[in-house]
Amino acid sequence: MATDQKVRGSIPLGRAIILTAKTEKLVYMISYHEKWMEQAFLEAEKAYQKKEVPIGAVIVFEEKVIGRGHNLVETLQDPTAHAEMLAITAAANYLGTWRLNNTCLYVTLEPCPMCAGAILNSRIPNLVFGAYDKKFGACGSVTDAFAGNGLHHSITQQAGVLQPKCEAILKDFFKKIRLNSSDVSLN
Repeated sequence: MATDQKVRGSIPLGRAIILTAKTEKLVYMISYHEKWMEQAFLEAEKAYQKKEVPIGAVIVFEEKVIGRGHNLVETLQDPTAHAEMLAITAAANYLGTWRLNNTCLYVTLEPCPMCAGAILNSRIPNLVFGAYDKKFGACGSVTDAFAGNGLHHSITQQAGVLQPKCEAILKDFFKKIRLNSSDVSLN
């Protein structure tokens, strides 16, 4: 640690604050991302109530949610009905274009390869996700669709925003599924 930096306690979720000229921006960005991730989490709760894998996504453009989605794979019997795909479609409809420039996708679980491809194809420049997906994650866990791909479109990503909360709902859901419980509710 540089001598002109001092650590001052922690902020929610145990992140240390480093006192530098950039500190205020760092704290603002963390709380900003958490604000929008909470919106994605509300979508995950909708999926949970429908007995779908609880993953939610929102797309933000100019400080406004322009696309929302939660998993509907079982409901629609459609393997492409992932939260990200539905949010991307809604955002494209809202903007009237498939190019989702200057947007940010917030999703509670690291995108799979299919969703990572859709993120690239729709030109979303910013991705923020909550929990890592150690089985299908395409943003660094299993593979990284965005690193060294030779494509002209690059994605800025931030992982681990509200990670404990995003992991908890998934663990609870699969625990109830494994117990063959018909009571998959948010109590």
